[in-house]
Amino acid sequence: MTTQRCRDIAHVSAAELRTAVPSQTAEFLVAQLGMEEVARAGDSVYLHAWDDYEMFTIKVTGAPEPGIGKTWLRAASEEALDRRISAIEGAGLGGRWQDGECGLGPVYEFRDPDGHEIGLYWRTRWYEAPDGQRPALKNQAARFPGRGANVRRIDHINYLAADIPAAARFLEEELGAQLTEQIVLDDGTPSAIWYHVSDKSYDLVYTSDWTGSSGRLHHVALACDQREDILRAADVCLEAGIHIETGPHKHAIQQTFFLYVWEPGGNRIELCNAGARLVLAPDWRPISWTAAERAKGQAWGLKTIESFHTHGTPPVHQP
Repeated sequence: MTTQRCRDIAHVSAAELRTAVPSQTAEFLVAQLGMEEVARAGDSVYLHAWDDYEMFTIKVTGAPEPGIGKTWLRAASEEALDRRISAIEGAGLGGRWQDGECGLGPVYEFRDPDGHEIGLYWRTRWYEAPDGQRPALKNQAARFPGRGANVRRIDHINYLAADIPAAARFLEEELGAQLTEQIVLDDGTPSAIWYHVSDKSYDLVYTSDWTGSSGRLHHVALACDQREDILRAADVCLEAGIHIETGPHKHAIQQTFFLYVWEPGGNRIELCNAGARLVLAPDWRPISWTAAERAKGQAWGLKTIESFHTHGTPPVHQP
């Protein structure tokens, strides 16, 4: 268990959502969540959250089934990128260099031990708002949309994985991330792990996949400024016919105020309040929750809905 981060990964920068209804997924992100379309390429649409300095926040790609495509992580420097690539290749997870992604320089693409696609990079082109979207305040990327949830940036990604201990080793040894909280079963095995690379309390989460499958998604989380944005998003999604799975409510683990919805393609999206908790201690002591404590439900007593444990993308067709 690592006691400190190496700080070679600066942050999670963007995620790709695969969906069989890409136009509907993109429209949901624009109309209900307040994002803006910035580019198109082939069957993909690039969308930008209003205070993201990067060129895009979510890439929506047409596919036969929903799920997570690539996750992009920005390194802290060129040298940090080289160090992480050496660690990744030393672990036998070596990938390949790719170029041509919207606004990004060369990207080193590989897969984590569970098969999720990850792209590491350093060079990037900062977003410049076009006429009509330039902000009144020069220290934000684009104007405040005033629409729907007004998502500000990507917050975290929760992957489903078949082997949680292997995911933990990868996060610590290959990415240099630090464990902040976890769920530990009675036999001592972790079933869910929360790690951070930034000062946010968590950036990358892995949860045990009850089907034993690999490479699936639990949810992508987008950050709002405050709880009121999430409360308004619940009404906005209700009126738009978007499936509200659970919330608004507050998690016990990490104390995040949340709303979970399923976008039109079936991927679970969490809306959460930005910067709810920071972990500033360099020698942070990880918090462990037992299965019995987890079974009590959320912070204010809401029982965890059954689909939260069973729904993931792509779907697994059990006999």
